[in-house]
Amino acid sequence: MREKQTPDRVSAMVLGAVTTGTAAEIAWITESMRRVFPREWDDFAAGIPERHRDLPPAAAYARLFVDPDPTVRAEAARSWCTCEDTHVSLLPGWVPNPRYEDPDFRNVFSRLVSHYWSNDCFLADRPLLAHIDRLDGVPATLLHSRYDVSSPLDIAWDLARSWPTSRLVVLDDAGHGGGSFADEFTAEVGEFGAAHARPLPSSRP
Repeated sequence: MREKQTPDRVSAMVLGAVTTGTAAEIAWITESMRRVFPREWDDFAAGIPERHRDLPPAAAYARLFVDPDPTVRAEAARSWCTCEDTHVSLLPGWVPNPRYEDPDFRNVFSRLVSHYWSNDCFLADRPLLAHIDRLDGVPATLLHSRYDVSSPLDIAWDLARSWPTSRLVVLDDAGHGGGSFADEFTAEVGEFGAAHARPLPSSRP
């Protein structure tokens, strides 16, 4: 079935900590990150039992998150979130994020992320950059941070170059969040809301 295209329903976009869901990005954060954090990545990999070590890390952990043993699921969630929190630690003044202390948050977050990553974000046959022309004419701000090692800056850079009506704003005091990121994101949304607000077409026939 052909997907319905509704760009007329989008006034503007503000995207932060930009990713495009490619297999290379997923491999970077789940495998190549060992080049940046070898000790932490080895701990992450050690959480994968022998029976799943023939799988990519995201797929292996996705299996653990549906294990019938709640202890296996809980230990996997803690290991996943410990590694996740490490990715943002290049930010000056970094401290561990307290949200990962909540076991319910750990379980939901890790299972959701691993589900998407183990399925190539459901974009394997439709990479975003190959279809970016569908957003031609939609104004956007891409807010990204120089210390974002989880999603290196070239990802946002390449997206901005392929999207003529977007602009890239690079923050020098943040990582994958933190620093001035939240305030800058809120300000961008406010500016777009004032500049681009317009009535959206009715959904009624």
